[in-house]
Amino acid sequence: FQHYGLLPHRTVLENVSYGLEVQGVKKADRTAKATEQLERVGLEAWAASYPDELSGGMQQRVGIARALVLDPEILLMDEPFSGLDPLIRREMQDELISLQQQLKKTIVFITHDLNEALKLGDRIAIMRDGEIIQLGTPEEIVTHPADDYVGEFVRDVSKAKVLGAESIMQQAESVVYEWQGPQEAVHVMESNDSDHAFVLGHNRELVGDLSLQEATEALERGATTMQDAVDTDCPRVAPTTLVEELVPLSAQYEGPIAVVDEQGCLQGEVHRTAVLSSMAMSPAPASDNDGGAAQARPNET
Repeated sequence: FQHYGLLPHRTVLENVSYGLEVQGVKKADRTAKATEQLERVGLEAWAASYPDELSGGMQQRVGIARALVLDPEILLMDEPFSGLDPLIRREMQDELISLQQQLKKTIVFITHDLNEALKLGDRIAIMRDGEIIQLGTPEEIVTHPADDYVGEFVRDVSKAKVLGAESIMQQAESVVYEWQGPQEAVHVMESNDSDHAFVLGHNRELVGDLSLQEATEALERGATTMQDAVDTDCPRVAPTTLVEELVPLSAQYEGPIAVVDEQGCLQGEVHRTAVLSSMAMSPAPASDNDGGAAQARPNET
């Protein structure tokens, strides 16, 4: 992948379908499959072009399409983006994440760039002298390095790049339900010394956010429902949302940020102070072992 490995005398479409040609797949079938993959990587308009007519990033996309057209269970990518400029490299990383989410393929991605590994990897293996020193999630690698070698390796990594919202969220302090009135909402917030409350539906799905000021004003108007006072556009994030993505939200929004699951149900809240504190966290002390291979938990690969 580092030099893309494209055949210069073949068109983009022919390059993508080359593996199928070697397998003896009929031309009509391999053309259809190759075209599908070119559409997936956004290069269908370049099917008749030759590699030297493409940019480095586009050539890399051709290489990815050529691999995907064979529908392998596992993709091995050896420093595929190392030859690209930083902007194109970030774009390709984002595109690879999107493709993986669509295809659900296992990708073994080799890189010397720790930030790239943290961005792309669900699990990371750090190797030294041919041995796996530590195997774990990005968060485990950064916050609990197995030894001094790994600790030094991740020393300058911002924790905001690996910690998810679930690691710094807390139970929501003030919760009211949409069928309750402003008087009860004011009581709940004052009891918890809070100026915000999350409003939930029957299945604990998040309806929105209610401020103490809005609830008090609704009460003074004689309103019996909170419908007009609830902010239904309040920010909400998934448990896996990285802390670095919470920074601009916490800067723009005064109240806590809601953490919701795939069904939109409230899981907890993240306060601005928690975001700032997590960015200053240091890794846990390394263990006393001398860097042996990490042990995977059952059912992990």
